[in-house]
Amino acid sequence: GVIMDGNRRYAAQAGLFSAQGHILGKNSLEKLLDWCMDLDIRIVTVYAFSMENLNRDEKEVDTLMSLFNSSFKEISKDERVHKNKIKIKVIGSPEKLPKKVQNSILEAEEKTKDYSNFQLNIAVAYSGRQEIIHAVKTIVNKAVSGEIQTSDINSSLLSSHLYTGDLPDPDLILRTSGEERISNFLLWQIAYAELYFADVYWPALRKIDFLRAIRSFQLRKRRLGN
Repeated sequence: GVIMDGNRRYAAQAGLFSAQGHILGKNSLEKLLDWCMDLDIRIVTVYAFSMENLNRDEKEVDTLMSLFNSSFKEISKDERVHKNKIKIKVIGSPEKLPKKVQNSILEAEEKTKDYSNFQLNIAVAYSGRQEIIHAVKTIVNKAVSGEIQTSDINSSLLSSHLYTGDLPDPDLILRTSGEERISNFLLWQIAYAELYFADVYWPALRKIDFLRAIRSFQLRKRRLGN
């Protein structure tokens, strides 16, 4: 999993508009996907836009929505996506986004739904707490209707009702920008994930920075709670 942090601060440092920082951030994501495919990392989940980000300056949010709209349209037509059979899945509450963005997301998901070589999960209008609440509500409704018994409720059942219910939990979370916090990302799923914080803004992430994160992960002795 990747928390892509630092677009605005990178832009400010470079004397650019915030919008330019977000565009450069999109370019970094494309490079990251290439690096992951080179290493045969088959599932990647990126934090693109939190629920809280909807409260940002209206002009910036509008700019981001336009960028999302064009990006998902590009994904639908991207030869690399189809050649490498990359499945695109959006997690979060996309219904809170403008209709045109919702349509672009649906098109990208529909055109890649049968692919299985790689999977890119994009967290948009996402909140880890809201994801857990959504799962709990679904389980409660099933219990009330008699579809499941309360004795059936366990961690595996809750995991299966998350947005990522059909996927394994992430092994590694990489966050850029030097900030060392999770920011409401995959709160349930990262219980035993390794964390790596890179002191570089997302648009400036280099392949060597990415490889250092992978190397750090490889050197760690994972206990998974034992």
